[in-house]
Amino acid sequence: MMKRTGFAFHEHCLWHDAGPCSVFDRPGGFVQPAAAAEHPETKRRLRNLLAVSGLLEQLAPVQAEPATREDLLRFHTERYIDELSAMSEQGFGDAGQYAPFRQDAFPIACRSAGLAMATVAAVLNGEVDNGYCLSRPPGHHAEADRGMGFCLLGNIPIAIRAAQAQGLVRRVAVIDWDVHHGNGTQQAFYEDAEVLTISLHHDNNYPVGSGSAEERGSGAGFGYNLNIPLLAGSGIGAYLAAMDQLVIPALDRFRPELIVVACGFDASAMDPLGCMLLNADAFGQLTRKVMVAAERLCQGRLVMVHEGGYSEGYVPFCGHRVIETLSQTDIYVPDPAGGDIARWGQQELQPHQAALLESLQPLLKDIR
Repeated sequence: MMKRTGFAFHEHCLWHDAGPCSVFDRPGGFVQPAAAAEHPETKRRLRNLLAVSGLLEQLAPVQAEPATREDLLRFHTERYIDELSAMSEQGFGDAGQYAPFRQDAFPIACRSAGLAMATVAAVLNGEVDNGYCLSRPPGHHAEADRGMGFCLLGNIPIAIRAAQAQGLVRRVAVIDWDVHHGNGTQQAFYEDAEVLTISLHHDNNYPVGSGSAEERGSGAGFGYNLNIPLLAGSGIGAYLAAMDQLVIPALDRFRPELIVVACGFDASAMDPLGCMLLNADAFGQLTRKVMVAAERLCQGRLVMVHEGGYSEGYVPFCGHRVIETLSQTDIYVPDPAGGDIARWGQQELQPHQAALLESLQPLLKDIR
């Protein structure tokens, strides 16, 4: 049976200009100016593929207003919001670390956060069964008082705090499978026992020094932050094993009322900023596993919020596979590279990867 899957999108998000920083911090010297690694085409091409396949017509549009100052202040500091707004009106700036932008960045970032808020609310209110939020700029690196890694505002923390403030939900689990550590989301809920944060990421990639297994939360939140720092070159077998051995058991122990996925596609084998080996089918399998858990634990309430992914050609196929899976449609778009990627060496769970996952098992005991 098809799911009624909500789809949140606004063209204004694609007008965000992250400046000519290419894959480096800034141009100059021997670095030729180029389009930013975080650019609109990965998202635009995903939406275009949904339209061409016909799947877009089966999705339920989610309408959204931009996040308000009150919404932002549930996570971000007043000083940061004021500075970001002022720099945006000035026409250029850097929100913190590797987060440059041009004019109108602040209102567009508020639009992006608003899309995440509306998708969460639509699922919790029963308007849709699950939802996909195609928002930009991304948010999982943004901290309370600064932007980081292309992220200006914490889309997921803002959305969860808004839903909690409205009495729509209490216990939420966040799974982040972007290839980079979700440091901003971790910070937002580090002392909170009512939000379980789980991040699967390339160990010590970005931010450097962030995302170790020893970072487990503090105070009342101790044990409710689970980092799974995967080794470079992890493939389909490692990711599926991490889901089966750590992520799903953590969800079962926590029993959330809602699951939110920070859905980055930079763990794909085609990504210029990652070194993992996933194909589109792997993202579909990850999605299916989370859906089964959501059906068992929280009436299927599941929201995907788009994060990273920098392969202009390949992100659309990964994203389409996730949304195919969410909606349980009979529309299928073949992955032109998926078969080759699946046949690459080291796609099976490797002994050193299995040992790492086993070493993280004791971390589950403090989740209740």
